[in-house]
Amino acid sequence: MAERILVVDDDRAFRGMLVEALDELGFTVEQAETAEEGITRAEKGGLDLILHDVKLPGMSGLEALPKLRAVAPETDVIVITGHGTRDTGVQAMSHGAYDYFNKPFQIKEMEVVIRRALEKRSLQAELKALKRNLKGSGPLDKIIGDSPAMQEVKERLARVAELDCDVLVLGETGTGKELISDTIHAMSSRAGGPFVKLNCAAIPESLLESELFGHEKGAFTGATTSRPGKFEQAEGGCILLDEIGDMPLHLQPKLLRAVEQKQVERVGGTKPISFDVRIIAATNQELEQRVDAGEFRSDLYYRLNVASIHLPPLRERREDIPRLVEHFIQQANVKLGTDVRSADKMAMRKMYEYSWPGNIRQFANAIERAAIFSKGGVIHASELELAFSRTPGGDAPEQAPGAGFEEMKMPLREAINSFERRLITNALSRTRGVQTEAATLLGITPKNLWNKLRKHHIDAAAFST
Repeated sequence: MAERILVVDDDRAFRGMLVEALDELGFTVEQAETAEEGITRAEKGGLDLILHDVKLPGMSGLEALPKLRAVAPETDVIVITGHGTRDTGVQAMSHGAYDYFNKPFQIKEMEVVIRRALEKRSLQAELKALKRNLKGSGPLDKIIGDSPAMQEVKERLARVAELDCDVLVLGETGTGKELISDTIHAMSSRAGGPFVKLNCAAIPESLLESELFGHEKGAFTGATTSRPGKFEQAEGGCILLDEIGDMPLHLQPKLLRAVEQKQVERVGGTKPISFDVRIIAATNQELEQRVDAGEFRSDLYYRLNVASIHLPPLRERREDIPRLVEHFIQQANVKLGTDVRSADKMAMRKMYEYSWPGNIRQFANAIERAAIFSKGGVIHASELELAFSRTPGGDAPEQAPGAGFEEMKMPLREAINSFERRLITNALSRTRGVQTEAATLLGITPKNLWNKLRKHHIDAAAFST
């Protein structure tokens, strides 16, 4: 994909000449007449370089430089001036410009500087990716997120993984329970052994016992040979019992015996078979509620819950969204062959405002779909909305507090926090991030709003224009 260059100059004839020359050199060129227009375009992302005149109506090029660095820190700016001396160029570079040219200039000379700047940008991107890969070489670094909630998860996971105890992983659908289970296995002393996975909800009840414990030849119609179950297959390693909350009640006593005694008895068998396996169980259900309802054995619950890790839903860790966007954009580029580099400010705002009922799974799906429809290397709000309409569990972004009545499915305290957060993000969206106006709209003091922003980890700046 051709590099994208923005030319900011109010001289229409000169700008047209420069755009034509750059176009012949194979670049994709955009134009702006004022510094304000240039800053607005730079905020959307996807630019590889900016050529910026100094003397402009309104804000000057020198005044624009710090603002451009703020909204597009990885995009270099080459300053063009026909109204200054060498000191003007030096002053521009002290404000963050990559280089400068005095009018008139030879386009061949500028081409050399442009390609040097673009090569520098490419090398910086490669270095950043290399550092990220080196830093992310450990299993724990595959878990994206630095929010307080995720830091707590990582700390707990690191402690639990090194202990050879059974683990219960809890969290809503799509929060990443399988990734956490993979990480536990990879960080444990059993990492060199097998990791066998079984989804208790995906196997017909009539076959589940045989899958878990194995069967002997002739145990039932079709059992023409003996077959080991998942526990035997996981010998020396770990087994993941996913969706453990869906384990049929009549099979739970046999599973309890296996967990407690580390022995199984095959279907149709007469002797116990010992195994050495670490058990990781995962569920999106509230097991304590199922115990109270008589749908899950309390003794099995307590035996599995030796150590537990609870994964927060995405709506409770929204400060992780920027890193998740970067991560899943990279994944989409590798998978689809796209060249998406970022999401614009409005798309980011919508991602902050949306409740993500499908959590990380839905988030990744939405980014991948938006990448397909993106233009110019940037995901825009319209493309994200198109992705929402095609994402399971993502009928529409939140437009107002209470949309979808999702709080009806939550515990009271969680529902109150979720509803309060919606009210605040809606007010910030309506006031474009102006906290004093948002506080007035909510009927609270600015200090009270500030405290609530900290409580819910909301970045008001994400809603500003």
